[in-house]
Amino acid sequence: MDPNKAAELFILNHFPNCYGSVLAGSVVRGEATETSDLDIVIFEKNLKTAYRESVIEYGWNIEVFVHNLTSYKEFFKSDCERARPSLPKMVSEGIVLKDSGILDLIKHEANELLDKGPEEWSVDTIKVKRYFITDTLDDFIGSTLRAEEIFIANTLAELVSEFVLRTNRQWIGASKWIVRSLKNYDEKFAGHFVEAFDTFYKTGDKNMIIVMVDEILQPFGGRLFQGFSLGK
Repeated sequence: MDPNKAAELFILNHFPNCYGSVLAGSVVRGEATETSDLDIVIFEKNLKTAYRESVIEYGWNIEVFVHNLTSYKEFFKSDCERARPSLPKMVSEGIVLKDSGILDLIKHEANELLDKGPEEWSVDTIKVKRYFITDTLDDFIGSTLRAEEIFIANTLAELVSEFVLRTNRQWIGASKWIVRSLKNYDEKFAGHFVEAFDTFYKTGDKNMIIVMVDEILQPFGGRLFQGFSLGK
């Protein structure tokens, strides 16, 4: 079934009295795959506690995010504090399925948060991140066991992508959203980032990753080990 029609029927059958609902996710962005689901955000007036539920209906996996008219604000806040604005993004990009006049304001709140970007990292936070990237990079360079190298590389990719994005006041992501977040920031850099790790995974050559990480750290003082301390 067409995703919009499936979402409309789902709302009609399960949340007929809701104050508002939006369809979000990959089907809205035109990025749907064979395993994509429908992300639906629903606003109920008298709901006591926000919740999330997964169901299968109309031939679709459906992820439902149900909020009352205040609970979404706390989720907006916590999502932005961790720099992964999942709910604001869903609300912002979502196609309206039903609206009793509340969604313009909620979408405006989401857009303001997204446009503002995450909080700037402090000098101390950058130092801590530099140290852990350095520590992981050293492990990566020194490792001679292929099984260990693979997973060290995974950790390094997460740390480095987070560092690049947060030091440039950009939202971060996990899993597939690492690459998507990097592309949103700088498509050329994202391509270089993917190429460096892809080369390592295919050939075992670490050089592109090492050079890239050093170039990223250089404006902030380079690798950090000597003199670093926590909790002293």
